[in-house]
Amino acid sequence: MPKEEIQKTITNILVDKLGIASSEITADASFIKDLGIDSLDYAELVMEFEQHFNIRIPDMDAEKFSTINEAVKYIDEKVHSAE
Repeated sequence: MPKEEIQKTITNILVDKLGIASSEITADASFIKDLGIDSLDYAELVMEFEQHFNIRIPDMDAEKFSTINEAVKYIDEKVHSAE
């Protein structure tokens, strides 16, 4: 799965599940500072990522990515290491 597709999927999840305007979602957008996601929404988001990409994201890892770009990079690595 190419990184562009991962980013598009993350954007769709943010729009569909959390009601964030797609115009606010940029690669460098911080989940908390820029998009206003609280800890409960963030936990839900991580679960959506796990489900959609069929990966496991340990809590310690989930705390490491704070921007969309970091999430894309992390998911890309997880998806490709599982292949």
